[in-house]
Amino acid sequence: MKSTIIASFLLLLTLVFFISATSAQTPEEFKVGDTAPNFEGTDKSGKTYKLATALKKGPVVLFFYRGQWCPYCNKYMSAIQDSLQLITKKGATVVGISPELPENITKTVTKTKAAFPLISDKDNKICSLYNVAYKPDTAMLKAYKNYGIDLVKSNGNDSEILPVPATYVIGKDGKIKFVHFDNNFRNRPRVADILKAL
Repeated sequence: MKSTIIASFLLLLTLVFFISATSAQTPEEFKVGDTAPNFEGTDKSGKTYKLATALKKGPVVLFFYRGQWCPYCNKYMSAIQDSLQLITKKGATVVGISPELPENITKTVTKTKAAFPLISDKDNKICSLYNVAYKPDTAMLKAYKNYGIDLVKSNGNDSEILPVPATYVIGKDGKIKFVHFDNNFRNRPRVADILKAL
């Protein structure tokens, strides 16, 4: 029964996505070779995370995710976690950014076993820096609410902003070496492609 409800939810979201994709205003990605904007935020442990500090140690795999309620995000993060040792062997670290509140990041960790920093970007500052912030159109927001997803409650503000679930590999020099930016929230990069870019 539960799997039927989830399947129906995902089918509805897919249909709404394709209907609304042409009307929604979508951001533009950075390109390989661009300088990655520096940022800092608080991770799930309450520690300050600074991109500039992380880059002194090696490359950074930076990705944006929508929230603990998103099965595509959770699947992707689990894949990253499963390959974390391969990523760290290349001298790299991983950080995830989401607009969700810290208590919801805790739920994400429970679901994905993520052992890397996850930053709560409650005010969408980091998402805006990386040009991934967008507001879903009315049809998509209605579909979320019909399935019990309240972005205002999840993110702790009334902006209803989500990030395009983009992934960037940033070199020690601060330059972007790999980009996966797809407005279709179902599509995520293969970990193998991330590893090749490191």
